[in-house]
Amino acid sequence: MSERPRDEEPVPDDSALDAFDEMVDDETRRDPDLAVIEAGSRTLRAGVPLSQAADAPAGPRTPEEAQALREVEAELAGRWGETKLEPSLTRIRRLMDILGEPQRAYPAIHITGTNGKTSTARMIETLLRAFELRTGRYTSPHVESVTERISLDGAPIPVDRFVATYQDVKPYVEMVDDAQEHRLSFFEVLTGMAYAAFADAPVDVAVVEVGMGGSWDATNVVDGQVAVVTPISLDHTDRLGSTPGEIAQEKAGIIKPRGDAEGAAGATVVLAQQPVDAAQVLLKRAVEADATVAREGMEFGITAREVAVGGQMLTLRGLGGDYEQVFLPLHGAHQAHNAVVALAAVEAFFGVGANGPARPLDLETVRGAFAAVTSPGRLEVVRRSPTVVLDAAHNPAGAQATAEAVREAFAFTHLVGVVAPSADKDVRGVLEAFEPIFAEVVVTRNSSFRSMDVDELAALAVEVFGTERVQVEPRLDDALEAAITLAEEEGEYAGAGVLVTGSVITVGEARLLLGRK
Repeated sequence: MSERPRDEEPVPDDSALDAFDEMVDDETRRDPDLAVIEAGSRTLRAGVPLSQAADAPAGPRTPEEAQALREVEAELAGRWGETKLEPSLTRIRRLMDILGEPQRAYPAIHITGTNGKTSTARMIETLLRAFELRTGRYTSPHVESVTERISLDGAPIPVDRFVATYQDVKPYVEMVDDAQEHRLSFFEVLTGMAYAAFADAPVDVAVVEVGMGGSWDATNVVDGQVAVVTPISLDHTDRLGSTPGEIAQEKAGIIKPRGDAEGAAGATVVLAQQPVDAAQVLLKRAVEADATVAREGMEFGITAREVAVGGQMLTLRGLGGDYEQVFLPLHGAHQAHNAVVALAAVEAFFGVGANGPARPLDLETVRGAFAAVTSPGRLEVVRRSPTVVLDAAHNPAGAQATAEAVREAFAFTHLVGVVAPSADKDVRGVLEAFEPIFAEVVVTRNSSFRSMDVDELAALAVEVFGTERVQVEPRLDDALEAAITLAEEEGEYAGAGVLVTGSVITVGEARLLLGRK
């Protein structure tokens, strides 16, 4: 089983410009109320009119390192987890203050949104490194090891450095703990560690992914030179709001004014395509912050996309012009959209389109960077015969994007799903998104306490898929074996495969069980 091959290389012609014109027209007609808001913000314009490193973390090298890492993980686990929040920046601001404000030692690109944040962050980082900048990247959650969350120069921080960073900040963490009503949380401590590690490196630029929301997220003590908002949809509705517009209110908190001088401009805001109510909120905030805005579908976008072996071939319209024949080794239209958002963010960081005629970045450098992009656990093939694919989709919008990408990129005639979601997600919505592409589904759970009870999951799955298409396996290893067996029963050449999904934790554990390195 392999990905669908492309029939031929795309040939640039006027159709790319026509497609972009149509995209601009669609975006312009989408909601006339947006024009009032947009009139108050500057926008980054293209130079021509729009009508014309290693994935796997390095493990401990010695038994002593392994023990030290376990001790740090145990101490972090004793704090509030990422699902227990007290919306406030008081504790993290205090920690940054006594650490000497390490987050101000470098410029930053700050990323929020609902889906696509990690993939976009990885693409931004790869592009920056291709232009010979030293990078720090902070993302969450991790797939296999907590050290993945903090990356330097494109690779997860080594275990010894992770432990040393924790030991460096620990006395200051304890000082904050003693002075506050609530101790710093797991995520707050890791955020402090990341900012300290980046300052210590030192890095030329930090690429920072929001954990949840924006305004009160611990990462929001950094002032991003570029603020990126990936597509907003419904997730964490109990904390962020019940509509995209309400959720956007929180996420808009990363859009900030820059500088104290009179007339100083705000950050540059790079917006992926958004629901109308979310776009209204984000653009209003951009006006308030005097921010420069670049919008997908207006100032930048995709002009051509074609499925290719191992990924897709793109023509991207950036803020500085066109980038043709860009190969992206990731599957799905959603990853193409992530790519053009990442490109616009890097162009904005370099000042493309800000003053005077815009010029594109070096094409060969951009091509080389995108060709090197990886995103573990995002439609990642980890086995053949039968093909086993891992994807961390955990909400209905993410699951829908994954389902569409599977249809497009893989020639499966019989696909078996392995699903183990967290209980606090819209699990029915996820199952309904996958129902059209799964011939059968094996429901299970991962090792996290957040994982949904397998009997409750099975009851939901039966309602969505029917009894005959659902198999229950309480252990993930047994679920993987059962799904692979079901796929193998279709025969070696029958086009059968397995998709493991539901949460990042599920994907990480499956990756380890299947021996992916």
